[in-house]
Amino acid sequence: MPEDNIDHIDFDTLNKKALSAPLVTHIYTADPSAHYFNGKIYIYPSHDIDAGEAFDDLGSHFAMEDYHVISMDNIDSKAVDNGVALHVDDVPWAQQQMWAPDANEKDGKFYLFFPAKDYKGIFRIGVAVSDSPTGPFKAEPEAIKGSFSIDPAVFKDDDGAYYMYFGGLWGGQLQRWRTGSFNSDQAESPTAFLPADDEPALLPLVAKMSDNLLEFAETPKELEILDEKGNLLLSGDNDRRFFEAAWLHKHNGNYYFSYSTGDTHFICYAIGDNPYGPFTYTGRILNPVVGWTSHHSVCEIDGKTYLFYHDSSLSKGITHLRSVKVAEIKYRPDGSIVTLEPYKL
Repeated sequence: MPEDNIDHIDFDTLNKKALSAPLVTHIYTADPSAHYFNGKIYIYPSHDIDAGEAFDDLGSHFAMEDYHVISMDNIDSKAVDNGVALHVDDVPWAQQQMWAPDANEKDGKFYLFFPAKDYKGIFRIGVAVSDSPTGPFKAEPEAIKGSFSIDPAVFKDDDGAYYMYFGGLWGGQLQRWRTGSFNSDQAESPTAFLPADDEPALLPLVAKMSDNLLEFAETPKELEILDEKGNLLLSGDNDRRFFEAAWLHKHNGNYYFSYSTGDTHFICYAIGDNPYGPFTYTGRILNPVVGWTSHHSVCEIDGKTYLFYHDSSLSKGITHLRSVKVAEIKYRPDGSIVTLEPYKL
């Protein structure tokens, strides 16, 4: 149920049919990264604020200037907003657009990973550190060296290694890095520099993190997403190719790389046998929600697996302001995931 039909939606009926309700309603939240730290749930969303600009595909209509951390004692408890954890004014290198973040923990310290545009208008990825999962976080003075684009997600493997997955098309600028350096051409179209439909789709990136989680330990590598024949998904395969919202989780020894298809609004997943892939496309976790765009995380809590996601049902589509939700996901015996319908048919 993508945004192009939003003017024709009966939101009162839609909310009654919704799979789940917004976790918080006093602010608009999106792009939830959920983690289970020390027996408690912590959600790291972006914060939607109406910028008063016309809707566009570059995200200019969102004045996303800070991060709040949402906590829950358990999956059925009330969600608590712990206030501002980091503001763009406290990040020396960042100018604007604090988009989808993630977090992780190591040795009792908590690390917030976030994208923002620097003073040249280029998206970089930064790190901020706290003694508490709810912050406040103190940002490092510089962005991660060699970082670019958006949507960082940091996965901790069973051996204690940490990996960052990142990248996003259109406003996320990934297509501007096809030559290895930023293409500064000021073409207005967010689809400029994309591969042709019959060429391989642009791929997300992965990099192992340094021991202190403040830098890349290696040059980021492309993460291959293959079809059932072992070929790279094509750029014109809009229902399956990667767009943004990289996430990695592990289940029964398999690695699940999930992501948003962006303009077609699916949350899809691919399965591999190691953190670097390749990953084979397997199916969809979530069908389209109301609002632009879909973005998620997957978190295991007390032996069950949950999808944290967002839609624009609370704001009734006004400027596409979004709200975070959660729903349980189920695995079939073969390891595939049962696709969720966000609204009851």
